[in-house]
Amino acid sequence: MKSTFTAPTITMDNGVLAISGDLVAMTVGDAERSVLRFGREAISVVDGSGISGFDSSGAVFIKCLSTPKTELRGFSDNSIRLIEMAVPVEKGVPQKPEKPRLSLEYIGGIALREMENLTEIAILIVDILFWAVIGIFNRKQYRKGTFTEQAYYMGSTALPIVGTILFLIGVILTLQSAAQLRQFGVSIFVVNLLAIGLSREFAPLMTAIIVSGRTGSAIASEIATMKFTEELDAIKTLGLNPLRFVVVPKLWAMVLCMPLLSIMALFIGLSGGFLVSITYMELSPTTFFNQLLLSLLFWDVVTGLIKSLSFAIIITIVGTYRGLTFTGGADGVGRATTASVVTSIFAIIVMDSIWGIIFYFPH
Repeated sequence: MKSTFTAPTITMDNGVLAISGDLVAMTVGDAERSVLRFGREAISVVDGSGISGFDSSGAVFIKCLSTPKTELRGFSDNSIRLIEMAVPVEKGVPQKPEKPRLSLEYIGGIALREMENLTEIAILIVDILFWAVIGIFNRKQYRKGTFTEQAYYMGSTALPIVGTILFLIGVILTLQSAAQLRQFGVSIFVVNLLAIGLSREFAPLMTAIIVSGRTGSAIASEIATMKFTEELDAIKTLGLNPLRFVVVPKLWAMVLCMPLLSIMALFIGLSGGFLVSITYMELSPTTFFNQLLLSLLFWDVVTGLIKSLSFAIIITIVGTYRGLTFTGGADGVGRATTASVVTSIFAIIVMDSIWGIIFYFPH
């Protein structure tokens, strides 16, 4: 459609900017490009006597050209009022978001949120442990074969990686200990260090860390996916308890498999140390086993088993909590999985420290 407006003609003579033609929304762009050739600083008078068409866009244009010292000449009274009412749009500067101030209110909000999270965790722990005990006597809400399936996945399929890591730890621990103890002529005590270190700390702790990265993340991912696809809501609709139906079999399997994996890790770690002892340290197998029986006490094995049981409960509860509290879509499932592993390892280390104080500090 052809425009009916006449493009403005703009001239400049001794500081007088003369405008003629239509100065409306359709032609303001042309007028602005013309003014740029002269420079706005050189304008002292704007002569609008030749303007034939004028609207609010033209008024804003004149307002932008004017300064308090600029004289407006030849404009009608209506045009002057329109120019006075015009308000140029200022280009906004994006403001940086203010950083939250470290105020008492801010600290209180953080404390309240943490209290809510701790309350949710406490309720979840009580629920899971309650239904785990009740489920021993009443198994109506459990799918047949779930416990066996979970135990196979958490225990048997994890044994190769747990065994490999602990075998290498046994080798490294023996090599490092031998290098130091040999200087004092007491290389035989490498066996003591190996037996006590593996049974009390390395076997349960390393097994828990590996299982938290492998099985704990799987628990969080499975429960988060079930929440995202509304499978948990469907279970509730069927009159079943999701914790009892989904989580409790995993807790049972974890409690059974973790001590067994720790025992296997202990023997495999000792086999790594035994291999280094008879080859690198040139100890006889008889000497190694005699020293092992003298140094390894039954209580050392029991403390390792107690630790592994507590680690099993921690991994299951943390994985469940992270899965149930996930938000978002597929990326939320990934974040829940990562958070589950990090939180589990942190909680395991803290729990191991507490057990260390309880078991060994008084002695």
